[in-house]
Amino acid sequence: MDFNDTAVEATFREEVRTWLSANIPTPDELKGLDYIGRAKLWQKRKYDAGWACIRWPKEHGGRDASAIDQVIWNQEESNFDTPDSVFGIGHGMCAPTMMAWATDEQNKNYIPKLASGEDVWCQLFSEPAGGSDLAALRTRADGDDWIINGQKIWTSGAHYSDYGVLVLRTDPTVPKHQGLTYFFIDMKSAGIEVKPIRQISGGANFNEVYFTDVRVSDSQRLGAVGQGWQVALTTLMNERASIGGGGGGVNFDSVFDLATRVNIDDAPAIKDKNVRAQLATWYAQESGLKFNGYRSMTALSRGEIPGPENSIGKLVGAPKQQDMASFALDLLESGGAIWDPELSDAAGMFQATYMASPGLRIAGGTDEIMANIIAERVLGLPQDIRVDKGIPFNEVPTSNS
Repeated sequence: MDFNDTAVEATFREEVRTWLSANIPTPDELKGLDYIGRAKLWQKRKYDAGWACIRWPKEHGGRDASAIDQVIWNQEESNFDTPDSVFGIGHGMCAPTMMAWATDEQNKNYIPKLASGEDVWCQLFSEPAGGSDLAALRTRADGDDWIINGQKIWTSGAHYSDYGVLVLRTDPTVPKHQGLTYFFIDMKSAGIEVKPIRQISGGANFNEVYFTDVRVSDSQRLGAVGQGWQVALTTLMNERASIGGGGGGVNFDSVFDLATRVNIDDAPAIKDKNVRAQLATWYAQESGLKFNGYRSMTALSRGEIPGPENSIGKLVGAPKQQDMASFALDLLESGGAIWDPELSDAAGMFQATYMASPGLRIAGGTDEIMANIIAERVLGLPQDIRVDKGIPFNEVPTSNS
């Protein structure tokens, strides 16, 4: 692994840094805007200057940049206080799927508006009865100009999205992976009802989405009828690369800093051997994730495609965040029960992460799914026994059978 910029990369990094320094939105510019408005303002500014989705082809709003250029941009942007993005799913998962499977005309009509921040997209995959088995979905699409009935759940951002991608059951008489078809859809279509799910953290970014006789044209189908699983794999591979190590928030440095500021038995917590041992474990994990990320960056710089080992980042990173947040609340003792940005240590970051982190272990694939991917595709272990393999979907027993 080579951690150093080449001369060309160093020049590019300086160009990125200079532009960011001069163009970060000011508080006055953001005043009065909600988080969606702030995200759209920042995305449009990047787009107008040629810095939006830089890896995409120029005709789609990008600049044909290399994968390592995108990494450099991400690193430099993370050093500035920018509006939170609402485009992660659209840019990281939906757009690559559209580019791979949609027609040139469709991509011309939809992708630049995603790059510019005009449109927000979501991903409608999970269902109440499917659990982590995407191929077990039951939301149906029937007819020629398709009519959709059913329900999706845990759909991030559905309540503010303009479009979405979704997989539907179009043939229940064949094995589950073969009877799926993939579409993109206008989220304002008649018959779509979105109900936000209130989380324990107080947020409501996840949603239930109900479809009642929703019509979607066959022209909005991606791939052939029955090819939905193959199209969905394109989305899922990009999702694995997008999720990374479990999100922002609490990390080793923040917990280490806390351990130097609070006491255990009238001495700094950092002097306690058990605290130091736990911190050492997290430091090792965080270092491992960092170097695994560097391995992926090196692969990208060589024109290679990182493989399923990216699942390691989420499998390790999401539980690590949950454990560190819980540990921090223990160090804060009774103060850990107070969640108030004005009163809590670190403006309530530890409390917020503690409440939100269980969701990170579910969103984008549960811990168990990540472990299976690593076991089967990285380590080459035998697949789990699948009792419904090869059976027509409408003959698979259900819990009501």
